[in-house]
Amino acid sequence: MPARFQLVIDCKYPELLARFWAGALGYELETPPEGFATWADWRRDIGLPDSEPGTGADSIIDPRGDGPRIWFHAMPDAKVVKNRLHFDIHASTDGPYLSSVRNIPLEIRKQRVDAEAKRLTDLGATITGALTADGLDHYAVGMKDPEGNEFDIN
Repeated sequence: MPARFQLVIDCKYPELLARFWAGALGYELETPPEGFATWADWRRDIGLPDSEPGTGADSIIDPRGDGPRIWFHAMPDAKVVKNRLHFDIHASTDGPYLSSVRNIPLEIRKQRVDAEAKRLTDLGATITGALTADGLDHYAVGMKDPEGNEFDIN
């Protein structure tokens, strides 16, 4: 049986990133557990002090239940080096990326990737540049989320 997991992203502003990535991935902000009006109430109930970071909306979930829960963990330190893990957002195909990418002409994939890059810049991301090479049947755009974490759209 596959292991169940959540993805944890350290950041300075959990609610900002939770809202950005919910919009980017089609996820939803996770509501507090049943019986609790807020996440702060739940954290106090399990014994965390009020000084513990992460009292607002800091986690997102896949509304279909297919993808992992993502928790944005409040950390005071700013990001200083390149990510060792990043998201690849597949915007250029309609189905499973690797099995369908070659069925769609490169020009159409470029249009889809560029449209998604524009949508995500409207949510607060920054474009770092196109990732392509002459003669290569691949196109992607490098981006950074509002806290500078790198990700790609392909």
